[in-house]
Amino acid sequence: MKIAQLAPLWERVPPFRYGGIELIVSLLTEELVRRGHDVTLFASGDSITTAKLKSVHDQALRLDLSIKEPGLYEQMMLFEVYNNAHHFDIIHSHVGCAGLPYTSFVKTPTVHTMHGIFTPDNEKMFRCFAWEPYISISQAQREPRLGLNYVHTVHNGINTSVYPFQPQPTQPAYLAFVGRISPEKGPEEAIKIARAAGLPLKMAGKVDAFDRVYYREQIEPLIDGEQIQYLGEVSHEKKVQLLGGATVTLFPITWREPFGLVMIESMATGTPVIGMGLGSVPEIIVHGKTGFVCHSLEQMIEAIPAAIKLDRPTCRDYVLSNFSVQSMTDEYEKAFQMVLE
Repeated sequence: MKIAQLAPLWERVPPFRYGGIELIVSLLTEELVRRGHDVTLFASGDSITTAKLKSVHDQALRLDLSIKEPGLYEQMMLFEVYNNAHHFDIIHSHVGCAGLPYTSFVKTPTVHTMHGIFTPDNEKMFRCFAWEPYISISQAQREPRLGLNYVHTVHNGINTSVYPFQPQPTQPAYLAFVGRISPEKGPEEAIKIARAAGLPLKMAGKVDAFDRVYYREQIEPLIDGEQIQYLGEVSHEKKVQLLGGATVTLFPITWREPFGLVMIESMATGTPVIGMGLGSVPEIIVHGKTGFVCHSLEQMIEAIPAAIKLDRPTCRDYVLSNFSVQSMTDEYEKAFQMVLE
């Protein structure tokens, strides 16, 4: 099958450190190539792939401070993709609603994986193209009121081989938080939980430009370098070490996150997760076995002693069975066939 994969241009594929969508695009692309598909990846020029790489800019847009209108580069990429649509059997878009207006002008079908959430603005565009084939990354992400043509739900997967199992947490015990330092990810809530539980908290994640004021005013004053430690944006290896060494990973989100990748990353190392029951969290955590799904900060605090006692091999096995790259790619191949038929 000849497949075009369309990635956001904001981050490299795979991301240098943090970037959930770009990581999924990379894992899927490489596995599709391994299975014999002819894949062309449209992404930033610094991307690393075994597929054919097509780019309109030589590096991830967030790294080029000279760029003032990043949307123009996305439009250039979409023009190149759809101008050459006849070379592909299917186009797989990961760029949200931006590519929708192009799909009506070509015969090659496009399947759209929804990685984000719906907003009052983008809903208008999705309603205009409700018949297009969409893939949700969780059932919770779907909005039935919009009447979109969902063909499948495919949970994200990870390369479990790069998340080594750690049978015991390191000592002294600590809690982990990994994610962007932004209000919706709940770093402030994680700090409150750690303080109430009397446990150290190690935090890692990037601070985007539009979150710098939030970090400076709301988070930085709470970091004492002892009980509350902020490690910055860490490498994959350090992230895995951080998650695997924790007694519990906190996922205190404040929004309906479509899929929290850090949850399966943590469980893959053996570390259970305590998450706020919003968005996809109830679909990913097996309550009482691989973590706890809570509905308040008080519940999250109360769940810590029980979570520490959970069986770490069970957490690992759960991810191996349900969230591997192989299982994710199997489901995407099924979705492609659904669309082509």
